[in-house]
Amino acid sequence: MVLEIAQIDIKPGMESEFEAGVKQATPLFKRAKGCKGMELQRSVEKPGRFRLFVQWDTVENHTVDFRGSADFQEWRKLVAHCFASPPEIEHTSQAVKGF
Repeated sequence: MVLEIAQIDIKPGMESEFEAGVKQATPLFKRAKGCKGMELQRSVEKPGRFRLFVQWDTVENHTVDFRGSADFQEWRKLVAHCFASPPEIEHTSQAVKGF
């Protein structure tokens, strides 16, 4: 399992529109090859900053399958206009599980 973490800074005043776009995009992720889950978290200290967590079977499910799909283009149409800057993306794998 691979966890995609996208840090996304949103233009001031567009936070609610961004959240609505992510909610609307949920089915796009749900049907994506290898996608096992998705959630959006909002920073308490920096309310214009969000982190999108997406669980994938493999990195390629994200970088090749999803990014190469029409659903990715739809995702971008729903949310990209809200971005203050390009999202910072990284992929992680679990090293230690505490409890």
